[in-house]
Amino acid sequence: MVKDTKYYDILEVKPGATEHELKKAYRKLALKYHPDKNPDEGERFKLISQAYEVLSDPKKRQVYDEYGEDGIKGGGDGGGMHNPMDIFEMFFGGGGFRSEKPTKARDTVHELKVNLEKLYNGCTKHLKINRHIICPKCEGVGGAKGAVSKCQTCGGRGVEVFNQQIGPGMIQRIQRNCSQCGGEGEVNKDPCKNCKGKKRIRSDETIEVHIEKGMRDGQKLLFNEKGDQQIGLEPGNVIIVLDEESHPTFTRKGSNLVLNMKITLTEALCGFTRRIETLDK
Repeated sequence: MVKDTKYYDILEVKPGATEHELKKAYRKLALKYHPDKNPDEGERFKLISQAYEVLSDPKKRQVYDEYGEDGIKGGGDGGGMHNPMDIFEMFFGGGGFRSEKPTKARDTVHELKVNLEKLYNGCTKHLKINRHIICPKCEGVGGAKGAVSKCQTCGGRGVEVFNQQIGPGMIQRIQRNCSQCGGEGEVNKDPCKNCKGKKRIRSDETIEVHIEKGMRDGQKLLFNEKGDQQIGLEPGNVIIVLDEESHPTFTRKGSNLVLNMKITLTEALCGFTRRIETLDK
């Protein structure tokens, strides 16, 4: 009996959920409520990541089941919470938590629904994606030649730092976006008409996805440098996650196909022969 079911409810699973069920629930919800797809659902995405981080760790899950959310916040889990985006990228990209300045644009994850027949026999599907690319008109400069210059107010940092007295002998150091450049670190006197000074534009592209025979639910397919482009960084990757749709007849258990068949008492006692249509083409 668990003390608190909040994290289980967030992931829409039962308290006795297996590791596989937790992963599938997180994958589905994280893709659905990712800030790139739902900018207004940032807080929900954060809660989904927090719930998965706790429940996917056996030690943290044990503490949570016994003491609830207070046990986790009280430090009984043995560590603090990680950034939701780091959890997302570690889950889908297979990497660890980032600590250094990135040299590559963030990877983009897309879910591709595939029925059991297609996974069994293999197929080729086409997936339309939308990504950021460097503006071909201004080549990522953001404006006409000589129109973009470093902001003199903030020195190109994008922020202003100043001291503010909050009481007798008490001074607080405050940082805010630069009032001159709005946090961009640059002043653009003649913005590019194609990208409106943003340096990047949206582009619709189609990816050809080859699904080999026997691929599994949740399997990831990597498309190098097909993701977002960003100034000064290597292009990100596109990661396609296969999402197996339920089949009306068969379920998959490892490498086996399982069929639940209703039979009569006579058939059970005397034996029978019945024709079954398999997934083979």
